[in-house]
Amino acid sequence: MTLGAPSDVLGGLRAAATPYLFFTGKGGVGKTSTASATAVGLADAGRQVLLVSTDPASNLDEVLGAPAGQNPTPVPGAPGLHAMNIDPAAAAAQYREKVIGPYRAALPASAVSQIEEQLSGACTVEIAAFNEFVALLTDPEITARFDHVVFDTAPTGHTLRLLSLPAAWSDFLITNPGGASCIGPLSELGGQQQRYAQAMEALADPARTTVALVTRPDTGPLGEAGRTAAELGALGISRQRLIVNGVFTAERRDDPLAVAWQRRAEEALDHLPADLAGITEVDRVPLLPVPPIGLPALRSMLGAPVRQPAPEAATAASGDLLGDKGTGLGSVVDEIAAGGRGLVMAMGKGGVGKTTVAAAIAADLARRGHPVTLTTTDPAAHVDSVAGAGAGASAGAANLRITRIDPAAETAAYTAAVLAEAGAALDSDARRLMAEDLESPCTEELAVFFAFARTVAEAADRFVVVDTAPTGHTLLLLDASRNYQRQLSRQTGQTPPAEAVELLNRLTDPDYTRILLVTLPEATPVHEAAGLQADLTRAGIKPFAWVVNQSLAAASPVDPLLAAKAGAERRYLAEVVTEHAERTAVLPWTAEAPIGMEKLIELAAGGR
Repeated sequence: MTLGAPSDVLGGLRAAATPYLFFTGKGGVGKTSTASATAVGLADAGRQVLLVSTDPASNLDEVLGAPAGQNPTPVPGAPGLHAMNIDPAAAAAQYREKVIGPYRAALPASAVSQIEEQLSGACTVEIAAFNEFVALLTDPEITARFDHVVFDTAPTGHTLRLLSLPAAWSDFLITNPGGASCIGPLSELGGQQQRYAQAMEALADPARTTVALVTRPDTGPLGEAGRTAAELGALGISRQRLIVNGVFTAERRDDPLAVAWQRRAEEALDHLPADLAGITEVDRVPLLPVPPIGLPALRSMLGAPVRQPAPEAATAASGDLLGDKGTGLGSVVDEIAAGGRGLVMAMGKGGVGKTTVAAAIAADLARRGHPVTLTTTDPAAHVDSVAGAGAGASAGAANLRITRIDPAAETAAYTAAVLAEAGAALDSDARRLMAEDLESPCTEELAVFFAFARTVAEAADRFVVVDTAPTGHTLLLLDASRNYQRQLSRQTGQTPPAEAVELLNRLTDPDYTRILLVTLPEATPVHEAAGLQADLTRAGIKPFAWVVNQSLAAASPVDPLLAAKAGAERRYLAEVVTEHAERTAVLPWTAEAPIGMEKLIELAAGGR
C-alpha cells in the first residue's frame, strides 16, 4: 500500500478535487476533521468552498471553532470558506408545514391532525433532511457560487441510506404514485422526482463527485471502509479515495504502548480488505498531539507546523481527576449484576467503543452465571467478532447468546406478518394497495422498532445488553416509541403489541434499564455524550454511568506524542467527572485489542 507523504497531507485530494466531495466512514474515524481540513485547504488555495454537515449529530461548529448556520455562513479566518448544517429537526418542521399548510383552511381539524400524525415519524426527518441535501446538488445558484461543495456526512449506515434514497424514492414513486405513505401525501415527493434523478446522476458522475472513505489504521474501521466501497460501487459511485487518518510512528522504542500502537496499525494496513485493494488514490494523515479543533489545528492536518503542548502537561493520571466519583468498569458491573436481570444499553457517538464496552459487560455477567443476551441495533454491527462467537470453553460462554437486529430480515418478516394478518380479509385490490404501502422505505423503521421493543421485553427475566447505533439513530429509535402505536394502527389496523406499549415505561424505569454513556476523552465525543444525556433526561431516562474508553492518561505512555495526547485528555476527564457524570469508569488504551471472552472479562474486571 502506497500512502501519501506526510509533508503533502491530502494534497492529492485537493489537487484533483471534483465539484462535490463526500467524506464517509465508520463513526469516530475523523470524517468531520478531514472534511474540514480539506475545505480549509481548498479555500486557502483561493477556491470558493461550501462545507456542509448532513449528520444529525453534527459537530461541525466545534471543529471549525465558528458557528455554521442553516444557510451558508462565512468562516472567520478562512476567506472563501462557508459552512452550514442541515438540521434534520428544523428541516422536518419546515417540510411538515409545507405539506400541511395548504390543508389547514380547507380540511377539518381532525383531518389535519391525522396528516400531522402521518408526518411525525423518524422517516419524515430523514426525507426532509434529504430534500435539503438534494437542493445543494441540484441548485444552479450553489454551482455558480461555489467551486466545491464538501459534505461531512453522517456515519456509514446513515450515509449509505442517504445516497441510496434517490433511487429508492424514485422507484417508490413510480410504483406507488398516488398511494398513502408513512410520510404522508406523496404529491410533495412526486414533484421532486426529477431533482432526485439529477442528484443521483451527479453522485455517479466521476467528473463531478468524489467519495473519500475515511478510516483509521485499525481492522474495524478498515473493514467498514471496505464494505462501504463495495456498496457505493453497487450504487454506481465509482470515484473513491481512501484517507487513512491518525497514522502513528513511535519515537520511543522503549515504550511498549507506542510500539504496540504502531504495530497494530501496520498489521491492519498490511491486510487491507479486498474491496479497498483497487483504490489507487490514498492519503495518509498523521496522528496529531492536539485535538483537531479550530483553524490552526485543521491546517496542521495539512502539514502546517503544530505547537507541542508544554512538557508539564504531557502526562496525567486519571485517578487524580476522578476522585470519589471515579471507578473502574468492574465496580459498575458489580452494581448491574446485583439486580439479577435487566436491560443495559451502551450509547454514544459512533467509534467510541460501545461494542467493546457492551461485550465486556455481557461477558462478565455471563461469567458470573447469569443468562445474557448481547445484541445490537447498529446497522454496522460486529458484536460477534468482538465477543468471539463460538468461544467454546471460555468462562461464561454457555450463558451468552449473541444476536443482532437485522433491518432487512426484520422488514421482510414484518411485511409478511402484516399481509398475513391485516391483509387476510381484504379483497385483491385492497391487498395490493397495502403491499404497495409496505414497500415504502419507512416500513423498515417500524420493523426495526418492533424488534427493538421485543428485545427490551426479554430483559424481564435475563440480562439483555444492547450495543446501540450512533447517537442520531438511537434518538430516532427512542422517539419512534412515541408515535409507533398511532403509526401501526394507521398503516395496518393492528393493535400495538404489548412490547411496544410498555417500551417507554421500561426505558424510564431505573430498576429495569441501565444506560451507559460511552465516550472518548476528547472534545467532540464528550460533548455529544453530554447532549445525548440532556435529550435522554428530557425523555425521563437518567443515565446510570459514563464510560471513558481508550484513555491514554490511564495507560501512562512515555512516547512524546502519545504523552502529549494523554495530557490533552485532562480537561475532558475533568469535565466528565465535575459536570456530567454521577459515576465514571475509565478504561485504559491497551496494547492488545480486547477481543474474545477472556480479554473482555479482563477488561470488565478493571477497578474491582
